[in-house]
Amino acid sequence: MAAVFPTVREVLALDPVRHGAPRVVAGDAGLDRPVRWIHIAEVPDIATLLGGGELVLTTGIGLPGDDAGLRAFIGDLADVGVSGLVVELGRRYLTGVPRVMVAAAERRGLPLVELRRATPFVRITEAVHALIVDAQLTELRATEEIHQRFNDLSVEGADTAEVIRQAAELSGCPVVLENLSRQVLGYDPAGESAELLLDGWEQHSRRIPLTGRTAYDTDSGWLVTAVGARGQDWGRLLLRWPASGDVPSAQSGEPTAGPPTRLTILLERAASTLALGRLIRRDAEGLERQIHRTLLTALLDHSRPVDEVALRAKALGVVLDRRHLVGVMVRHRAEDLVGENGPEAGQARLRDLSEAVGQALREAKLTALTSAVDDNSVGVLLALTDPAAEDRALSAFATTLRRVRLDSGTARAEPARGVGAGAVIVAAGSGVASLREARRSLVEARQIAEAARRDRRDLPIFRLPHVGLAGLLHLLRDEPRLQTFVERELGALLEYDARHPREQLLDTLRAYLEQGRNKTAGAAAAHLSRPAFYERLARIARILDVDLDSVEASLSLHVALLALEAVRTP
Repeated sequence: MAAVFPTVREVLALDPVRHGAPRVVAGDAGLDRPVRWIHIAEVPDIATLLGGGELVLTTGIGLPGDDAGLRAFIGDLADVGVSGLVVELGRRYLTGVPRVMVAAAERRGLPLVELRRATPFVRITEAVHALIVDAQLTELRATEEIHQRFNDLSVEGADTAEVIRQAAELSGCPVVLENLSRQVLGYDPAGESAELLLDGWEQHSRRIPLTGRTAYDTDSGWLVTAVGARGQDWGRLLLRWPASGDVPSAQSGEPTAGPPTRLTILLERAASTLALGRLIRRDAEGLERQIHRTLLTALLDHSRPVDEVALRAKALGVVLDRRHLVGVMVRHRAEDLVGENGPEAGQARLRDLSEAVGQALREAKLTALTSAVDDNSVGVLLALTDPAAEDRALSAFATTLRRVRLDSGTARAEPARGVGAGAVIVAAGSGVASLREARRSLVEARQIAEAARRDRRDLPIFRLPHVGLAGLLHLLRDEPRLQTFVERELGALLEYDARHPREQLLDTLRAYLEQGRNKTAGAAAAHLSRPAFYERLARIARILDVDLDSVEASLSLHVALLALEAVRTP
């Protein structure tokens, strides 16, 4: 995208200026400063009327006659941030501007230009202002394109990857989407190396602050905005600008303090599109093709009233009213097998699993809604007439499912690993007494199934007591409130470790807490001398502003550490 304003160098190349035979006598390093406006001045105190970014034109007839006055004049212009000073020779200065002006301008880095032939200033102002207006119109058109592009993406229900790709394409800059724990959810390197872009991302990201909704970090060159809706942020969208890191600012000629406004608009529109997509995304399959899936999805995301779900399920022969309901999720234990040999193979495996679940329900004579509910899981909502039959029904379903899969040859055994690579996890939520509570049971089952992937026990049915605290935190790892808790408890320490990668105080804290706050055992576990270990604990206490001898504070930190491990573990 082109800059909004022309630079001093571009102004000097215009025909009306070239007619004056311009010569740069000082401050040539600042010739790439933007020119916001042209101002004609013949008085020495003009700086008080300027706002910065102007190119000042003068014949010099009103400038001070003494050296001190000329130095002050140049200093005032530099202080206010003008882009440069152009002096027409012939009226006040015949052969050249005074050497004191040249020296002062060079010292302040202010471009100073002589016009060696008389030139009507009005032609210069007309040419430059026309250039500025054209650039502003171009900027407006670019901004309009941004709004139109992201409006179209919102209407089309574009996925996260497409929104990020469009943001990178429109900006020409790398774009990264991360969650609150600084884990990358999506990215587009805009033609750069993805490996270099994402190398050590979490530590790098923690050094990029965000004040307010949108901010630019000059040190790192990242423009950052929060992503979320309805008062709850769930991530950050980052755009690196400039890619080269050497675009000059309007006032100093140093790297700029902020990107163009249109890039801020672009990033915020992309973030709002992502947030909106997360709120309104619905399953793309039609009602006619997957009625069961539609009803299960409706229970999970509240997209339909439960009375309507009950009515439509009854029409399918599945009575949900006045039944004891149990949510069940079935998924492959090894997630890499779901996408083995590409997406099509993964979809085929999921279809096979869905068919096996349906057959097992029929053979076990169980009534239920069942369908694939995402790319990895098959959901089941069991409807039992007798609450006391819950355990018996679940056991019968798990046993029948295992036999059906073995008979069909879809379960592959690998004795060396202890658990078959083709094994599945069957996870069940707590039974509920009404359809309005069914979502809680289904969500609990899905979370238990996710957590059980880390458990190598070959249990027929996984229930909530099997997954423990670490498992519970793993279930909640995508929950923004858990990520916010981790950042509140450990954020200061994580930021310190990011700035001092050789110390890694987080490992010291982990050793201390995992050894039951026994400092001697903690020092041994951390392979540190006791004095060094004690000094590190004192530093941790100062950084986090906590009393590590407090049981309550240590418990909170320990839970935060477990939660951090959960959000970092896929």
